[in-house]
Amino acid sequence: MMRDVVLLSLCLLCVFAFISATRYEANWKSIDSRPLPSWFDEAKIGIFIHWGVFSVPATYESPWFWYWWKTKTPLFVKFMKDNYPPGFTYADFAPHFQATFYDPDQWADIFEAAGARYIVLVTKHHEGFTLWPSKHSWNWNAGDVGPKRDLLGDLAKAVRKKKDMRFGVYHSLFEFYNPEFLQDQANHFKTQNFVWRKTMPELFELVNNYQPDVIWSDGHWMAPDTYWNSTKFLAWLYNDSPVKDTVVVNDRWGVGTDCHHGGYWNCKDGYNPGKLLPHKWENAMTLDHKCWGTRREIMAGDIYTLHEIVTELAQTVSCGGNLLMNVPPNSDGRILPMFEEILRQFGAWMKVNGEAIYASKPWHTQNDTITKDVWYTTKKTTNTTVVYATVLSWPENNTLHLSAPVPMATTEIQMLGFAGRKLKFTTDVNNTLHVEFPDVPFTLLPSTDAWVLKMTNLKNQVVSPDFEHVVTPQRLVPINLGNPPRN
Repeated sequence: MMRDVVLLSLCLLCVFAFISATRYEANWKSIDSRPLPSWFDEAKIGIFIHWGVFSVPATYESPWFWYWWKTKTPLFVKFMKDNYPPGFTYADFAPHFQATFYDPDQWADIFEAAGARYIVLVTKHHEGFTLWPSKHSWNWNAGDVGPKRDLLGDLAKAVRKKKDMRFGVYHSLFEFYNPEFLQDQANHFKTQNFVWRKTMPELFELVNNYQPDVIWSDGHWMAPDTYWNSTKFLAWLYNDSPVKDTVVVNDRWGVGTDCHHGGYWNCKDGYNPGKLLPHKWENAMTLDHKCWGTRREIMAGDIYTLHEIVTELAQTVSCGGNLLMNVPPNSDGRILPMFEEILRQFGAWMKVNGEAIYASKPWHTQNDTITKDVWYTTKKTTNTTVVYATVLSWPENNTLHLSAPVPMATTEIQMLGFAGRKLKFTTDVNNTLHVEFPDVPFTLLPSTDAWVLKMTNLKNQVVSPDFEHVVTPQRLVPINLGNPPRN
């Protein structure tokens, strides 16, 4: 036994030594060969935060407000005419971005209660305003105007107080109306003045000063990755940065990189393929069905219900993805009670059923063929392999019919939340599994929007090695998604 332990330790040391000795080159083949840090796949659930100067007008598609107003979209022109005096400019919104009631510790408490394992703050959207006192965004940052505070740094500290949460940053490569970017664009991106004076200095500043575990890049569709200098930055990030061993990045680093390159794939906003992909991916969606930023027109019915969120989660995790849920705070720093309420409801569901989500892996079957609203995950333990079935609708007559699991005499099935209570089941001549759900009062159910069955000792519980490459970045399958996303 001791000999085996020693050999295993030596093997692990060799692996770590190999990884630490690896130097990544500034090309996609090398960049894409980097193994994805395991924490990201295990985390499964993140919180996205869209917040900025655009939170002041807070209307319609607010993160893109400046663009739609500047291009004279009638709805936005009318909004300005009805609410602001003539001559009012977009820059005039910034002094009103006060963040008066911003309490990062309260935010972190809410996100922790929601079961989130990583947070991604929009530190600079396409408007160019940075939520940290950037040296490279003079008089257009949260330190110089508006809150006059390091909003990013304060949230990073609050999140890192929590045991199981990591902190990440969203950063837009381009800016709507930065003169240097517009000049590079006019030069067909043969010049890189904006990149070297703005984009790259900001990225280095973010990494060196705040050491994020996630860099969520965006704005990639405007120019090729060679203009953005993406592979050179990523080579530095993976080789020499202070977060080289823990950081993960997405796939938005230039025209055509989405769903092809990067540590994990976003592909497009709200991406949910409904099938297992050969690469780690993320479903970035917003809890407001209509907008990524806060908006004054929001109604309670516009927000995802708990059942809708759990449905997204079950489909996403079963197919190898993470769920990144966007929450848009008000300009004064408050998270609306309706968002807090749904996050806490989701967190309560996760306290009961998180065993089937965190650190789980896709099973050889993602979605049952008989009962369509059942999604599977699996997890290896010390002694056995467990298969979980997330059931999104209570079965008719309290009996669930499943085609994928094949039971044996030693098979046991339980419902999470009913510890120690085994469910009865039978099979028929077609090998369909019939599981009897517990006959208990509705008020005593462990949850009300979805239920998880825990199955052990199934005949077909083992996952084929072919399915374990879901987080291996070397296997890339190009996916045509049409037009680039506009988050």
